[in-house]
This record gives sequence, C-alpha cells and structure tokens, in this order.
Amino acid sequence: MDAIKFKTLTTESEIEKYISKFEGFVGVRLPYDYTIRSRIIGVFKGDEMVGGYMLVTKPEFRSLMFVPDSVKEQHEFFKNDQYEMMEVNGVWISVSLKSAIDYFRIWIHMMWDVFMTKKNFVLLMADLRNGNVKNIHSLTNPELLYEGPPMLMAGSKSHSTIRVSYTTRWQMVLNIPRYWMEYKNREKRFNRRLKERAYSRELRQAES
Repeated sequence: MDAIKFKTLTTESEIEKYISKFEGFVGVRLPYDYTIRSRIIGVFKGDEMVGGYMLVTKPEFRSLMFVPDSVKEQHEFFKNDQYEMMEVNGVWISVSLKSAIDYFRIWIHMMWDVFMTKKNFVLLMADLRNGNVKNIHSLTNPELLYEGPPMLMAGSKSHSTIRVSYTTRWQMVLNIPRYWMEYKNREKRFNRRLKERAYSRELRQAES
C-alpha cells in the first residue's frame, strides 16, 4: 500500500485539479485568483490526489469576507492587525482514504505548516454540512467568530451555512494530544467495522 505524500502544488494543471477536487467535495468552487495567492498542499497516495489544504498568509482573507460588518464592528478580535493572521481553507480529504494513521499524518502535517508561518492567529472556515472538516477544526480549540449564512455579493455562490472561527498556532501545538486521541478512537472504530464485516460475511457463508 502506498504511503501518503505531501506536495506543494505550483503548476496550473495541479492547481486546477485541486480546485476541481475541492469543488466535488463541498460543492463550492474556489476562485482561481484567490487560490494562486495561497500555498496549496496536495496529499497523494501514489499518483492520486486524496486530499489537500491551503495556507493564506496575508489579506484579504476569504473567511472574513463572509462575516457581516455588524459582527466585525462588535467583536474584539477584529481590532488585531490582519498581518498577524493567516487562513486555513480548502481542506478536503477523499472518502477513499480509510486509514486512521493517514488522517493523523495529514492533521500533523497541516498543524506543522501552520505553526511555521509564525502568524499569531489562524482563521478557520467550514461548511456546517461537512462533518470531517468541522471535526478537524474542533480539535484546535477554536473561538467562534460567526455562524450563519455567508455575506455574499449578488450572484455569488458559496456554502449555505458557514462557521468562521479562529485559534492560535500555539493552541494547535498544545492540542496535539487531542489529535492523537482522535487518531486512536478512529483506529478503534475502523477495526470494529472490519470485525463486524468479517462476522457478517461468516454468517452469510454459514447460511448459504
């Protein structure tokens, strides 16, 4: 079985493939101009792209574009310098990726990449329908900024309901034990499903 590999995507064809994969995953197409301003990390098994994420290290941040002005005016967080912030966006992991250890490696790799940007605040945005991404974000102990319909320009297409939050790079590092516990829990669930399938298969064979 191929080990997962990480690669910074730089060619137009790689970036277009990443955008298309993300669109297929969440039903929203990331703007090309926004995407190429980011550092895009693709996750591969063999030659197949099975996941990815984007690191945006300077304004403008897509997540904050969707937050209503009324929230920005009232929340203390928005008094911070945006150049002290960075954004993690475009997170997707293929359903074909079943191994718990692969998920753990992706999380740890992403956390390390974020930490090495040396930005104080990490912006997170998720479609509330996407359980996997919400779960990844929850492990970083985030502070909620906004949850609800995104503020859009006329004719724009995006998620129907979003959650925008933030954490810090140190929080991400300090919560590594939580990522490990999540990995172990995922591993247990995976092994339990394997046993249940094997038991069901034996029952069908016994009945035939």
